[in-house]
Amino acid sequence: MTSGAGWIRIGDRVIGTDMPTFIAAEIGINHNGDLDLACAMIDAAARAGADGVKFQNYRTSDFVSDPSLRYQYEREGVRYDVSQEELFRRSELDISGLRRLAEHCQRAGVVFFSTPTSSAGLRDLQEIGAHLVKNGSDYLTNLALIADMARSGLPTVLSTGMATETEVDDAVACFREAGGRELVLLHCTSAYPTPDDEVNLRRITTLASRFHCAVGFSDHTVGVTAASTSIALGAVFIEKHFTTDKTLPGPDQAFSSDEHELRELVQAVQRAERQLGHPAIAPTASEIPARLSFRLSCVAAERLPAAHRLTENDIAFRRPGDGLSPKHATSLIGRTLVRSLERGERLSLKDFA
Repeated sequence: MTSGAGWIRIGDRVIGTDMPTFIAAEIGINHNGDLDLACAMIDAAARAGADGVKFQNYRTSDFVSDPSLRYQYEREGVRYDVSQEELFRRSELDISGLRRLAEHCQRAGVVFFSTPTSSAGLRDLQEIGAHLVKNGSDYLTNLALIADMARSGLPTVLSTGMATETEVDDAVACFREAGGRELVLLHCTSAYPTPDDEVNLRRITTLASRFHCAVGFSDHTVGVTAASTSIALGAVFIEKHFTTDKTLPGPDQAFSSDEHELRELVQAVQRAERQLGHPAIAPTASEIPARLSFRLSCVAAERLPAAHRLTENDIAFRRPGDGLSPKHATSLIGRTLVRSLERGERLSLKDFA
């Protein structure tokens, strides 16, 4: 349920402008089909401060039908060439597995969500009471599934990796025409890890201004700089691949964050949020005493006798700033003193006739 302009409720969390950034740990296929390991990853993500944990409840046959297709990746200088069908099939999650993981997330205090690859997978998520659903970058052009997500009534995340502007236009239009209202667009570069010169964080502001919805960042970079920078550009949702052991089998482990790195990311984002503060132009609480100490007052440039008519050369500006501001200096010129002033003594309106 929407709680305000641009706000989206996800379980007991609200995301949107001026709300704490929602940080999701993307476990994806890093559990390798081991539900005990998946539960341990949920616990580690919760300890690190994640708000949500994401899985993938695909069916390999939904997107791989040719058993000869291979997937190549490199880790620590070793190049791997694996069967796509075998790689994905070992990490498939059926509804009983999803339910177990969702229940574990609830106990751990994090939001469970997942990426289905079919309407049947979406129905599984609805049946177990998921509060959020995500469409992956590879499925951005699967408009039929996006329409089903819209009709589900679940807040939906659309990732925009590899997309052209027209493809994003089509996906958002499809979602809204099918009745979808609660939408988060994730800026994403589908390169693992993403080179610095391809992160393109400014795209976040483009997505927000063009589509008028919540926008986030799916971070495939090494480190926390990109994620903490993204919130300054308007990101309200950050997703980061996550594992408990970078040496586990699989293509995503090496560039995933571990518990220590995810905690560092959470802390960096929280610090960035504090530093962003408020847009109003006004002194901060710690600047109030500084204004008195550091600002300037109008003072007598030399000893001035009573009945003296003030000239521009009679006025100097000195600390502290508890007297007349320098902006009042021109209004004092030509006025007559009713008492004598010592050099450096602050001028007051009571000093003039």
